[in-house]
Amino acid sequence: MLRFEVSVEDLLRSRFALSPALDLCLLLRSLVGRSRPLPPAWASRLLPALGRLRRETELDAALALQAPQGGPNFVAPPPRGLGQTWADDLAAIRATPLEAARQEFAATATGPLARDPRVRAVLDSTDAVSRIAEAMDQAWHELLAADWPQLRAVCERDVVHRVGVIGEHGWATAIESLHPGIAWHAGGIEIGFFRGGTVRLAGDGLLLIPSAVVGHIAAHTEDPWPRTLIYRARGTAALWGEQESVPRPDALTALVGRSRARLLLALDAPASTSHLARSLAMAPGAVGDHLAILRGAGLLVRARSGRSVLYRRTPLGEALVAGTR
Repeated sequence: MLRFEVSVEDLLRSRFALSPALDLCLLLRSLVGRSRPLPPAWASRLLPALGRLRRETELDAALALQAPQGGPNFVAPPPRGLGQTWADDLAAIRATPLEAARQEFAATATGPLARDPRVRAVLDSTDAVSRIAEAMDQAWHELLAADWPQLRAVCERDVVHRVGVIGEHGWATAIESLHPGIAWHAGGIEIGFFRGGTVRLAGDGLLLIPSAVVGHIAAHTEDPWPRTLIYRARGTAALWGEQESVPRPDALTALVGRSRARLLLALDAPASTSHLARSLAMAPGAVGDHLAILRGAGLLVRARSGRSVLYRRTPLGEALVAGTR
């Protein structure tokens, strides 16, 4: 069992972040069979590009560093916050000192792929960091960049939801809602299906990272990462083919129209116009028009949160969605 010992000071310093580089590494592991397989439709769309990248770039050197349970830290640097971008991650990867990277090569590049002469030549070169960074950058643009705005919107909406749960029900409920195997017990977070013993946060707080790619749950317990939980973001059920959790909007569509039904169903957690537009791949202007009509009909209300205006369903809107489910 893995247990995080949590103090009141830790809760005050706990925060959320996004990590494009980590999601890229998780995606690569899935595509090459080193973690939970991607859904067939998603995998079949990306595998041809992956094969070409492996032939035409030095991506195999990056793949050689990925183990089933993890990989080197320098290709997935710790994120600073919710505004983290791939450009931020790529700059951090490129800034890695060669000696630090080689120490991680020695610890992680232990499988058959690492013994391939072409891969070995990259890992042993004096410009290994820049060559691996370039391969990761090409993989990002070929495999994840097109989907990232929508996936990022899903993760941002998840954070809005979790913060609401913390405010209404407290940290214990919010933590336990991340995964059925996580429990808050006696002042700590326990994950029964992980090994790792007891980890003390020591006043530094816990970093929480929603991901659209992680299979279920993952953790970082060692430097240079802060103590971290990576969890599956809400709203990724359709992406992973878990159709039982996806509502059937037929009746609601007949009543309010397809686009407005999609918006109502998407508002399980409060969201802004831009979040909804990105996550549903709709034009922001059209989303704004539909939200205004739904609000005028008494199905939504809106409230300002910082710089954003967030929409949420009214009791009438909840009743319509509940009937659809």
